[in-house]
Order: sequence, then C-alpha cells, then structure tokens
Amino acid sequence: MLTGCLRKGSKSTRLKMALMLLVLSCQFVHVLSEKSSSALTVVESTETSLDDEDAHHMEEESDPEDSNVFRPTDQWQSLKPGQAVPRGSHVRLNLQTRQREVKLGEHQILKNQIDGQRQGKENTPGPSFNAEELKNALKNIKEGVDPETSDKEEKEALRAQFRPMEELKRDMAKLDMLMESDFQVISRLMSQFNSSNTTVEEKIKALHDLEYLVHQVDNAQNLASRGGLKLVVDALNSTDYRLQESAAFVLGSALSSNPVVQVGAVESGTLQKLLMLLATPRPMSVKKKALFAVASLLRHFPFAQSHFLKLGGLQVLGDLFRASDGGALRVRIVTILYDMINEKELISQTGLDPIPDASHNERLQQYAQVSLMPLLAEQGWCRLVPELLASPEHDWKEKALRTILAMMPHCQTQYRQDYTLSSSLRTLQEQYQELVLSEQVLGDEDGYFGEILALLETVLLKLK
Repeated sequence: MLTGCLRKGSKSTRLKMALMLLVLSCQFVHVLSEKSSSALTVVESTETSLDDEDAHHMEEESDPEDSNVFRPTDQWQSLKPGQAVPRGSHVRLNLQTRQREVKLGEHQILKNQIDGQRQGKENTPGPSFNAEELKNALKNIKEGVDPETSDKEEKEALRAQFRPMEELKRDMAKLDMLMESDFQVISRLMSQFNSSNTTVEEKIKALHDLEYLVHQVDNAQNLASRGGLKLVVDALNSTDYRLQESAAFVLGSALSSNPVVQVGAVESGTLQKLLMLLATPRPMSVKKKALFAVASLLRHFPFAQSHFLKLGGLQVLGDLFRASDGGALRVRIVTILYDMINEKELISQTGLDPIPDASHNERLQQYAQVSLMPLLAEQGWCRLVPELLASPEHDWKEKALRTILAMMPHCQTQYRQDYTLSSSLRTLQEQYQELVLSEQVLGDEDGYFGEILALLETVLLKLK
C-alpha cells in the first residue's frame, strides 16, 4: 500500500514517503539487533590478499614504536579510528557497539607460535644482574681489578690440579728404575734378616715375605745359591719360638718338590735341626711347621728318607704320636709314613715306567736302601696306626685304613691277634653301610662313604 501511494502522489509527496520508509527500516533493524543474542558483525579479512613473503616483509618494515599501527592479538580488540591493521588480520564491525574490532588471523597465530619456539631454542637468556651487583662491578673496575688477572689465577689453580706430561714421564722412568726383581728382593730380605740392627719383628716379617717368594722353584734355588738357606736353617736354633716357626715354614715351602734345595738342605744339616724341634718341648705351632718341613724334605727323596731313618726319625715320630694330645699331629705323622711306603711301592712296580732308564734304575737302588717296613713293625707302628680309627674325622679314618693296608704285609699277624681292632673295624663297617645307604638315597652311587666302606671291607677280608 505504501508503494502505491508513492506512485500516485506528487514528487514532493513521494520524497516524504521515501524518507519515512528509510526511518522505519532503520528502526526495524535496530529492534532486530537488540533482540538478537549476539552482535551483528561484518567480518573483513585481508588474509588472502598477501602472501607469506609480503606479510613478513611488511612486518619487518613496520615500526613497532609507531602508534598508528595496531598490534592485534588472538583475541578480538576494538580498533581506534585512523589505526592501521597488519595484513592477514581479521576485522569485523560490531553492530551492537558500533566499533570495528580486529584480531590475528589463523596464519599469523601459527607463524607466531613457530617463531616463538624457534627463538626459545636459538636464544638463551643471558645472565641478569641487580642494581647492587652492577654497583659492585663498577666499584671493582674503579679500584683497578683486572678481569684478565682473575682469569689467569683461575687457570693457574686449574693447572695446579694436574701434572704435565713430561713430569709424568720422568716419574714413570723413576718407577722403572725402582722396580726390583725377585732375586733383588730376596737379596734385600736376606741382608735385612742378617743385620744385627734388625729387630725380631722385622726378621719375622722378612721370613714371611721370603715364604711367599720361595713357592716358585727358581726363587727357592736362588735363596739356596745366595746362602739364604743357611740363614733360615740357623734361625731354627733361635730362642724365640716365633722365629723357629717362621723359619720352618720357609723351609717347608722352599723344599716342596725342589730336588736342588732338598739336596742343599740335607747337606746343611736341616734334617737334624728339624728332628730336634720335634723331639724337644715346643709349642704346637712350631711342631706343625716342623712336620711340614720334614714331609717336604722326605717326599720323593729316598736319600733323605734313608738319612731320616739313620738319625732315628721314626722313633722321634713315634714318641710324638704317643705324646700328642690331639689328632692334628697324629694324622700328619701317619700321612708321612703312608707317603714313604707308597712311593717305594710305586717305584718298584715295573708297569710304572715301561722303558726304564738309568735314572729310574738309580732311584730303585736308592729306595732299596730305605728299610722302612721292618722298622715300622719293630717300633710298634702296627699298634699305633689303628688308634687313629677312633677319630671323629672321616678323612683321618681313611688315612689310617690306607696306612693299615700298606703295612699289612709286615703287620698282618699282629692285626689278626688284635681282637679290639677286629671289633672296631666291624662297628665302623656297620656305620658306613648306613652312611652309604643315605648317599644312595640322595642319588650318589659312588660317594665318599662308599670308598671308606670299601677300604674297611678290604681290611676285614685280609684279616680272615
């Protein structure tokens, strides 16, 4: 109807009606904007009008101090009249507030994040100083403190903690010069031991060091060739029991499986002095070491064994066996006797050496001069050895049984007449039968107790 009126009226009338229509439309838009829950906005975007290189170039050319350039963020902010907006930003007209608003575009937000991460990796924050620290630094400069001098002092302190390579090389050369061979150490220990200014404790320590060295065959021979063996043998006559024990220990280690030293020991009267220690009252520790030295001297050395019997060594061992309160000395004595019997038996077997040579025949002749078995029976060892069967140690019983079997050719008659021995053997047989059964239950068919039981049964068989 309104448009019809505009057509029919005059020109002035149509102009008035157009103005009224414009006013009504504005009021209608205003009412709609108030009823809407959010402001009507007109969004302008310049994002597509600028590529990445141009945007970066414009950002470099823009002056951050220029107040006419607005710095948008990722949030909507009001834009004042006359302010310029960087390209790539989002711009909108807020119809509710009648103001233009701007924020960064998605491309700019992503670029800022990448730049921030790159800057955080490449640039590390420098040291910060407060006002007081700056004042102290200026004061030091005024007072003439030279930073280069301070650096030199730090370098000198660091250099003092390490040593130059040339100095290390000189020290290593000195160490090479100070290195002693075993022969030099033995000579030094001998000189220390033989010195009149050396205390008893120092001599004991020297003997202890010698004992460690003479386990090697060459070192023991060097000790004998240098006259050190005589010094050690002479120490057996000392009134200090500690020196006697240490000297006997050195001899036992040096004589073990070393024929050269064994010969020198017999020639220097070592065997007589060792038997003297065993025949006279001495502490148990001295007698143990003396027995060790005697066993080392007699082992595989028939000449020393023959000399031992001539000196009454078997009688000395018998007296020591009877007087011994414990079994430690007894089992050592029985072991020495068994080794002497077994060596002669083995060397006399023709199958031991299929191609006899001159040395073998000579050893046979030497062992033939050792009349050990008749002396054992004569001096009562057929009765003494079985006493070891009463020991609680299985190892000692085993050694006693083996020695009894070794002496059987000369002691069989006495054994058969000894009813106490037969009763003891049967009791032991029953005990070890039970022990063998326990081993078999555990899956050990050929156990240690089975070996002892076999020895017992062999002895009982020979006594029938």
